Amino acid sequence: QVQLVESGGGLVQPGGSLRLSCTATTSGRTFETYGMGWFRQAPGKEREFVTAISRRGSSTHYADSVKGRFTISRDNAKNTVYLQMNSLKPEDTAIYYCAATSKVTFATLKNNYDYWGQGTQVTVSS
Repeated sequence: QVQLVESGGGLVQPGGSLRLSCTATTSGRTFETYGMGWFRQAPGKEREFVTAISRRGSSTHYADSVKGRFTISRDNAKNTVYLQMNSLKPEDTAIYYCAATSKVTFATLKNNYDYWGQGTQVTVSS
């Protein structure tokens, strides 16, 4: 079992930055045995993949829409995964969800994820 809690969302102007955190509480398995990902969902739209990181952090993958602007990282000693978001655009406005997968080392499809956080709102507006 994994419980995920996101934090760090808020209101930011276009071009600004935010850093999201997702802290996991695990039982039965350690945090480093989970691949981690970030997804987002804008009003009226499907939840979409943003980025993912492998169990030890050696591999990452990004959606084309955020490549070069967002960076995912993890600190297994702190049971935490981060999403650094730079050069934010209004179209980045969404609820951002952290997710964990025990099925594979690394996943971009939301169906591969077992556990989800409650989400944190990111609003990019002037």
